[in-house]
Amino acid sequence: MLVEEFLQYLLKEKRYSKHTLIGYRGDLEEFILYCNRYFEEPVENTNHKIIRSWFAQLLEEGYKPRTIHRKASSLKSFYKYLLQKEILVVNPMLLVPLPKLDKQLPKFVDEGDLRKLLDDILFDDSFEGYRDHLIIELFYQTGIRSSELINLKLESVDFALKQLKVFGKRNKERLIPLTPQILETIKKYLTYRSTTGDNNLFITSKFKKLYPKLVYNIVNKNLTKVTTLSQKSPHVLRHSFATHMLNHGAELNSIKEILGHVNLSATQIYTHNSMEKIKSIYKQAHPRA
Repeated sequence: MLVEEFLQYLLKEKRYSKHTLIGYRGDLEEFILYCNRYFEEPVENTNHKIIRSWFAQLLEEGYKPRTIHRKASSLKSFYKYLLQKEILVVNPMLLVPLPKLDKQLPKFVDEGDLRKLLDDILFDDSFEGYRDHLIIELFYQTGIRSSELINLKLESVDFALKQLKVFGKRNKERLIPLTPQILETIKKYLTYRSTTGDNNLFITSKFKKLYPKLVYNIVNKNLTKVTTLSQKSPHVLRHSFATHMLNHGAELNSIKEILGHVNLSATQIYTHNSMEKIKSIYKQAHPRA
């Protein structure tokens, strides 16, 4: 089946994550079901009109424009694969207009709130307490993604060079500097960490590798202590890292390299948060504002 071939190609050739592949599979299977039900056409024979009708139905059912864009990305990649296999001669997605996206600024936690969480609020004096504290600290000090943290190994931390080796999307390696403070926190955690649990830096209380839901719950539970943000996820800490770095004068290119962004445009969204802060300060401080 073409979809299975495509997913194997993404896994083996493009090194896409399993999480991304699950998303692609769901989108494609949903579209195939729609094509079979209303048009009795195999997915490789569909045209831009069929795709447009599917997107229109999704919008009528209440799907958000951002979800439509994600599904469009899945289809675009699939049709690009079919072009490479010479099954198609043109990508039908090129003729499909997409709904306009509302600009959403990244949510971030206030600096004072994170300082309070990491410096003032006591974590349990146990393996899990030291682990959870380090997870929050590492997210905030490095801006790494949840999947990147989960896949860290013991040797990922270089104490001599004071840096962290991270493998990001498509297994691309990058090095992130570590402060003496967090290196000490890592050392303290390692004294509590069992010597079992394979070579993973972070493990569960049952000596297994961490999993996404547990990491999310750890972050969510602890951020709830200091913020009322509706979103309290590892990605919010990534946004907080980038926003606070920019507010304190870091160059955009440096932030881009640390975050592992391919294009600068992905990093530039944080300049909007910085500008909003400047506007807020201006309104509070200027007598004519």
